[in-house]
Amino acid sequence: MPVPTNFTTPIRMSAKERVLSQIQRWIIEGTLHPGEKLIDAELAESLAVSRTPIREAFQLLEVQGLVSMHPGKETRVTSIEKDDILKMYPTLAALHALAAEYAAQLIKPEQIEILKELNAEFSEAITGGQPYQAMELDEQFHNLIIEVADNAYITSFSASLQIHIRRFKYVFLKQPIAGTLTSVEEHAAIIAALADRDANLAAAEMKHNFIRPMHELYALID
Repeated sequence: MPVPTNFTTPIRMSAKERVLSQIQRWIIEGTLHPGEKLIDAELAESLAVSRTPIREAFQLLEVQGLVSMHPGKETRVTSIEKDDILKMYPTLAALHALAAEYAAQLIKPEQIEILKELNAEFSEAITGGQPYQAMELDEQFHNLIIEVADNAYITSFSASLQIHIRRFKYVFLKQPIAGTLTSVEEHAAIIAALADRDANLAAAEMKHNFIRPMHELYALID
């Protein structure tokens, strides 16, 4: 199992948190391939920790659906299939649509302005050919709406699904998908609905913003 050596070590984290964060990132980015066997001794040596935080991280990663553990046998990175995209995106769309409904009743004018700023930066990243930056800003935009919705269950389930969607993009497409200017327009429509406190419209616009790229991504994968 090849383990990278040139990675940035997070600071101010416990050993378990640091290990979890790094292995999770390697899985999402495809450094650790679907189906690959994870050897705790090698990971412990690479991350300069004992086997205990490695095994604790494995347990949390299994809960997230990123690894499968077989006690006494082996731990492997879970596989993903093309058709998984047709299950993940509609589920995430439903969660974010519900968040938009809640947010429409709670959002403040200053938060609307932050959404506008994020969308402007998102547009600049797209036109500037910065796919990584565009993906990050897109997630920040949606995460702010989740935060405004103030529903811990939506926050938790959404974060879990987002991990798998990000991994899907890396593994199948080898790089993040830069959003299109259509996404910028859809974000603007979501912002307008939130500003008008139109919960139904905000939910509909949000759902569309997830379902459209789902079909585009599915068509791109061989």
